[in-house]
Amino acid sequence: MIQPLQSHDALLADIRASDRRDGSFRLWWLGQSGFLLQWQGVHVLLDPYLSDSLTRKYSQTDKPHVRMTELVIDPARLSFADIATSTHNHTDHLDAETLGPILEANPSLKLVIAEANRAFVADRLEVDAATAIGVDDGTSVEVSGIRIFGVASAHETVERDEHGCAKYLGYVLQFGGWTIYHSGDTVRYEGMTEKLRPFRADVALLPINGRAPERRVPGNLFGREAAQLAVDIEAKLVIPCHFEMFEFNTASPDEFTRECRRLGQPFKVLRCGEQWHS
Repeated sequence: MIQPLQSHDALLADIRASDRRDGSFRLWWLGQSGFLLQWQGVHVLLDPYLSDSLTRKYSQTDKPHVRMTELVIDPARLSFADIATSTHNHTDHLDAETLGPILEANPSLKLVIAEANRAFVADRLEVDAATAIGVDDGTSVEVSGIRIFGVASAHETVERDEHGCAKYLGYVLQFGGWTIYHSGDTVRYEGMTEKLRPFRADVALLPINGRAPERRVPGNLFGREAAQLAVDIEAKLVIPCHFEMFEFNTASPDEFTRECRRLGQPFKVLRCGEQWHS
């Protein structure tokens, strides 16, 4: 099994030691599409999946979710988180066994979700539906000094509810002159680049596990597609994610890195638990 670069006590020590109020920010990859953002004492969890709930759920099926990377942190230890996001309802992006312990340790956590998924989120997490902060494609909210914009994602198509609200979102976070784009699960769709380019993201966090019908799950960008999308939206840096979590649904980052180099796109491949800083 893959060992995180740092985990548990070591990861927490790194987070605490890195908490500077100098205007810079830091990111830690927590595995799958999960990241921790730290800026000016504010901590944001982006789509954390920090449990073995899917491994247990599918253990006796023909689609086992065999974990590849060891758990990086017990979610209950992230009680200092100010904000958590969920881009859509799939368990590796909305996990009750991750968010439940965090909410129990920190009832004041602000949960940002796709407005279309409000009832589903409330049911899965057993919370009051009114407490979640809903965002939709083209709308934004400000939470703890961070402006969060919703941008529709396509997993593998852009889906909307009966009110026209997007069921799959990416989030653009703006804070202190910085901009991060976290796509959630997505493929590229017509008009996506035009929505994202005006943000001029400093960092784009994009999935690279691609699409394979035999997996029987909705797919994502291939590595080469993630590299090209980063170029087209003029991201200053791209960091890949959504790999090395489940054996049946992963990909090597090699295609991604080769294409970034060919295109001249700056990139960084993180190990689970590794920090990147601005």
